[in-house]
Formats: sequence, structure tokens, C-alpha cells
Amino acid sequence: MVTTCRRCLYTSDHPLGITFDETGLCSGCQVHEEKDRLDWDERWQELETLVKPFRTKGPTYDCIVPVSGARDSFFLADLVVNRLKMNPLMVSYNRYFNTPTGIGNLAQLRMHFDVDFQQKHVDPRTVRGITRHALYQFGNPYWHCLAGETVFPVQMAVMMGIPLIIWGAHQGLEQVGMFSHLENVEMTRRYRKDHDLFGVDAQDFAGPFDDLGEEDLINYRYPAFSDIEALGLVGIYLGNYVRWDPYAQHLSMVSQAGYRGRPLNRTFDCYDHADCYVYTGLHDVLKYFKHGYGKVTDQACREIRFGRMTRDQALRIVAHYEEQEPGHLDLFCKFLGTDPWSLRMVVNRHRNPKFFEEIAPNVWRRRRARPEGMTAEGILDYPGCDPAERDKDNRYITVGRGVDWPEQRCPDGQPRYF
Repeated sequence: MVTTCRRCLYTSDHPLGITFDETGLCSGCQVHEEKDRLDWDERWQELETLVKPFRTKGPTYDCIVPVSGARDSFFLADLVVNRLKMNPLMVSYNRYFNTPTGIGNLAQLRMHFDVDFQQKHVDPRTVRGITRHALYQFGNPYWHCLAGETVFPVQMAVMMGIPLIIWGAHQGLEQVGMFSHLENVEMTRRYRKDHDLFGVDAQDFAGPFDDLGEEDLINYRYPAFSDIEALGLVGIYLGNYVRWDPYAQHLSMVSQAGYRGRPLNRTFDCYDHADCYVYTGLHDVLKYFKHGYGKVTDQACREIRFGRMTRDQALRIVAHYEEQEPGHLDLFCKFLGTDPWSLRMVVNRHRNPKFFEEIAPNVWRRRRARPEGMTAEGILDYPGCDPAERDKDNRYITVGRGVDWPEQRCPDGQPRYF
């Protein structure tokens, strides 16, 4: 029997695991209530005490900070550079599915916060091989991105002898209340494998029928326990010490730091994943097929909890967006070297019969009835999100230094990064 939270839209089918109290309130909503009970000034002082031993004197780095061209990267950089007054090395993993908006945001982040930056670029042949395997076997075209962005900061920390990694919010805490803010949970190898990668680690790609060897997978392997222990590596989440509110944070970074969003087909939130064609596209469709809900449900649940959206509004908004086409599948087919028909066949093989039924050959229907759909237009405000960006420069930008935004120009008006 499926249990649905009486406040948000999450059910007992959530892949990260979720519990409910006797009133039907899910663990995610229960932990969210801590945001209004905790003394966040006191929590910040606890953070200051925690990072103090990691501050260095001289030009060396105090910490590693993973960033991208979207999500919480700008707010994270602002907290570390301007509030904690630390000297970070910003690191990023190249997903290859980059949008012009994402490339522009990365350039703007580096320039605005004046930070040193390292990006990991894995051989495109390897990325294609891993993506093919992960898509067919596990229904996850985004696996190399999740694996790369969660391991590259750790690899850099070990390589450069920097014992502190500062992440943003913890997904398990924010979505399903896997932990309390007060537990000060830290990064772990086990959480990465079990939840970030849904149990699929690099060694699962080196089978007898794969053309991937050890040299291809080394970029996705976690450093040895002995190296991590010798360094005394610590990975903390700022969401434990700051009242984390992604929508409010995005608005502040749009006005303060030039962050930009990008309208997306399958969600109302144009900020969270504006840097990637695949995450809220094909990856989100597969999430919907396998687990019965898409990213828009995560974001709608978040907005319900913050009181910016009613449950009825959220249900109707989700019903609208989860039925939208992902867009840009032609780019993915070209990147992977396949055709749309073959891609459709592979995607449909991952439909979960618990949520979908095949009513005719290759014709599927959702088992549970949906309310009448609606858009989120007018419910939330999204400055810095130009509708023209949706289809601008319709190609993956594998590597880029920036885009020609007015705020990125030199004083004489010339483009700074071209």
C-alpha cells in the first residue's frame, strides 16, 4: 500500500527512503520544520568554529568547493568567499551536456568571486561508452555526471593535500529528512554509492561485454581509504548551518552576482539545473518512468514546505510538467551516435509497471489518474530567466570560456571571454 504525505507530494515509493508519523506527515516535512525552529546564528557560529582549524596562512587553499553552472554554486561561493572569508579552490566536472547559460554562469562565477578554478575533462570516447552502458543497463544517461561531480572534488583534495571540502545542501536531508540538521552529517563514500549513484559504482562497468577498461574508469573511482584517512579529509554540508532555501538564494544571486536561469520544458524552476540539457530532459523522463515522479515533484514539494505553493497548485503543476516532452533529444542522439527510434526503445524498457501500463504496442498510460494540469506562471517570480535562452545555440558546449553577456564585457565594451 502506498502512503502519501498529507502535506507534500512525496509517497512511500521515494527511492531515497521516507517514513511517516502517526498523522501522515513525511520525514522530509518533519525535518524541514527544523528550519523555523533552529537558531541559525548559533548554527553559523558552530560552522565558524568548525572551519577555523582549516584556515591557512599564505597563498595555499583553505578548502575545495565543488561548483557548476547552476544549482547552489553561486550561493555556496558567496558563503565561502564573502562570509567565511576563506580561500577556496573551486572545482567542476565537465558534464558535456552543457547549455550556453551554464557555461556563461561558470564564467560569471569565476569572475565575480575572483577565485581559482579547476575543471575535469574526461575523454569523450569514455564518456560516450559509460553513457551507453548506463542508459541501457540502468536507465541512467546521467550516471557519468553524478559519479564525476561527486568524486572529482575528493580526488583533487587528496591530490593537493587539502583536507576540507565544502558542499551545499545534503539531498537526503532536504528531500526526505534522512538526517536532522543537528546531526551535522558529512560526506561519505557509502552515501555516494547507495544514493547519489543508486548503488551503481565504477566497477559495475567493467564486465566481459563492455569495451571499458580500468584506464577508462579511473576518473570515477573514489580515492583509497588509506589516502583519505592520512589526509584527515572532511566534507561538510553548509545546509546544516544555514537556513537553506534554494528559490530565495537564487533570487539573491541573480541580483547580487549576475546568476542566470534558463526556461525548461519539464519544470517550472528555471534556476536549479539551467546548465544541463539532459538532467531535466531525458534523465528526468527516465526518473519519471522508473519512480513515478520527476524533478518537478521535488521542486513542488520544496515550495509547499516553504509556503509559496499550495498542495492543490502543486498537484496540478506537476500534472502539467511531467507530461511535457524533454526537448533536445536530437542533441543527445547525435552525441551518443544513435537514432531517436533506438533511444525510444531503450527508454521504454525502463518503464516501471507499477506506475505505467502498456495498453497497445509501445503505447503507455499512467496507472493513477492525474488532476487537470496547469503551469506555474504567476505563482513564483523568476528574474534573470530569459525565455529566449530555451532554444538559444541548440548544441552541447563541451568546453567554453564564457558567453557574451553585457556584465561580462570589459570597460571598453569588448567581450571579455571571446
